[in-house]
Amino acid sequence: MKTIVPLWGFLLFIGGASVDALSLEALLLPDQRIPLLEAGTLREVQFKRPTPLLIPGHTLVQKLMNETLEALEPSLLVESLQLYKKPEGAALPQWSSVERSALFNETLALSTLAGLRYFSTSRNAMRIFYETSQVLDGPDTQKPLPDPVYDVPPAQVILYARQKDLTFGDTIYQYEYHTDEDALLLAQQNLTPLAVGIIPAVGKHKLRSVVAVIDAEAFLLIYAASMAKAVSLPGMNQRVGQSFATRTDALMSWFTERADRAFKGLIP
Repeated sequence: MKTIVPLWGFLLFIGGASVDALSLEALLLPDQRIPLLEAGTLREVQFKRPTPLLIPGHTLVQKLMNETLEALEPSLLVESLQLYKKPEGAALPQWSSVERSALFNETLALSTLAGLRYFSTSRNAMRIFYETSQVLDGPDTQKPLPDPVYDVPPAQVILYARQKDLTFGDTIYQYEYHTDEDALLLAQQNLTPLAVGIIPAVGKHKLRSVVAVIDAEAFLLIYAASMAKAVSLPGMNQRVGQSFATRTDALMSWFTERADRAFKGLIP
C-alpha cells in the first residue's frame, strides 16, 4: 500500500522543519478548516484500503502516518480532527517551553486513562473504556511504574503500558512519543492480541494509533488516527471500526481534560 502525501505536505517536507507559529490555514485545506471551525471536530471512517483524508500539513505527522500505514496496510482507519481553544492568558502566538513541557507530561499520564468512559453504540449506553491502565518497565518483566515526568521533553520516549479494556481484554501496549518545537506526537501499538470474548479480533502489532497535538496560534489542533488489520471474520471490520470511532471521542475528551489541567497549573 502506498500513501500519497498531498502537495502542501510535500512542500513542507522539502522545506525542512515546520515554520514558527503555524496557523490553521497552513495546516489544513479549506474543505477541512472551515467545517472544523464550525463544528469543532471532524471524523472519517474507512474500510478495505483506506487513505488518510484529515491528516494535517505537518511534516512529522505526515511522515509518521505514512510509515505506520505502509507497515500495517490496515483494513480500517478512523481519523478525527479537533480544535482546543487555548485559555485566556496562554502564550501567543506560540506555546511557551513551559506550556509545551506541561502538555507533554500530561500525555504521559497513562494511569489517568483508568476509568475513562465512552459511549458504546452496540449497548447504547456509557461504558468503561479502560478498567486499569499502568505504565510498565517493559513488556516482559511488566513491573508497574509511576507515570514519568520530564523537565524538558526529549526528542523520543518509549513507554510500555498494561491496560485492561472491557471490550478487548488485558493488553500490553507500546507508546512511542516524538516531540517537535510545534508538535507532540505519539504512536501506539498492541504487543498482545485483542479479542472480543473468545473471538479473535486483532493480532499483535496489528492495531496502531497516531495522535498529534500541534500548536496553531490560538488553538491546539489535535489529530487522532486509529487503524487496524482486523481478523477476516464477517462484520469484524465494522465492529472494530465502530468501537474505534466512539473510543476516539473518549480519548479526545481525555486529552482536553489533561490540557485544561496543564494550562490551569500555569496561568495565574
